[in-house]
Amino acid sequence: MTYNSILVRATNWVGDAVMSLPALRALRERFPAAKISILAKPWVGDLYAREPLCDEAIPYTATGIGAKIRAARELTSRRFDCAILFQNAFDAAAITWIARIPERIGYARDGRSPLLTHAVTVPKPGEIPVHERFYYLELLRRSGIIDDLPACDAIRLEGAAAAREAGGARFGNLGMHGAVIGVSPGAAYGSAKRWLPERFAEAATRVANELGATVAIFGAGAEREVCSQVAAAVRAPVRNFAGETTLAEFIELAAACRVYLTNDSGPMHIASALGVPTVAVFGATNHLTTGPTGPLARVVRQAVECSPCLRRECPIDHRCMTRVEASQVAEAALELLK
Repeated sequence: MTYNSILVRATNWVGDAVMSLPALRALRERFPAAKISILAKPWVGDLYAREPLCDEAIPYTATGIGAKIRAARELTSRRFDCAILFQNAFDAAAITWIARIPERIGYARDGRSPLLTHAVTVPKPGEIPVHERFYYLELLRRSGIIDDLPACDAIRLEGAAAAREAGGARFGNLGMHGAVIGVSPGAAYGSAKRWLPERFAEAATRVANELGATVAIFGAGAEREVCSQVAAAVRAPVRNFAGETTLAEFIELAAACRVYLTNDSGPMHIASALGVPTVAVFGATNHLTTGPTGPLARVVRQAVECSPCLRRECPIDHRCMTRVEASQVAEAALELLK
């Protein structure tokens, strides 16, 4: 099996894209001379900018049927040998089929098997390790690209050092010298994943005061309100970046943080993959399947009878989050920094 030009359809969620990095790295190791292009939504594409596993990020912005057909035809001229679909949607298979890419590899999901040359059976529970990074690696194994699942204790962004240097310069230009505590109080999936804003503020205040640090709050534009609530309650120097950074800018700033406090979210995955000490509050979701990885990550949670429920909104009293105290998060962060 030899490929010279490979198209990878990335997932649409930042967190999932981070969890697919070990599979991309395995693909690069298997085909070191191949050109690997990643077709990704614009809000995900910047993740790959400094990564040697990616030669080119192709923005995918098509929404209507006509635009998708045009996008597929543009891919035809690039003469890819193979398409590997980390995204599970029918659309991903249809685009590569229309583009006439000769080998199309993806999981047999969403009724798309007839469009794939290698429709791979979805792993059943218990067949592979539970963390989602192995889901993407298993696609490569079952399709014959790799022989075994590689050892993969921690997901890492290889461009972390360069990002950290750039982020430190950005903070310095804003007058933020010294240690910075990153905080992400939002979660795009839904409010069930969000810890209480006032407790984020309390935990960040304690850590910042012990380190003599500034607090930097991050979030999307839609999360500006919750980020403002946290900023207003922090009793330390603070700056709210919600809605003000691109993904590329966020990666740089997060890389320069001394420690990161977060919900289960895309920023959590990025901070952890950058090697930043990361404390994540989990409740509605499963920390074993989507938690941060490596020795610099800590999960804080309270075991309640209904967790993990995987709901977007809590139908009762949000006990999985209200029972997590600010002191637990602060102490976990300070312990990581020892």
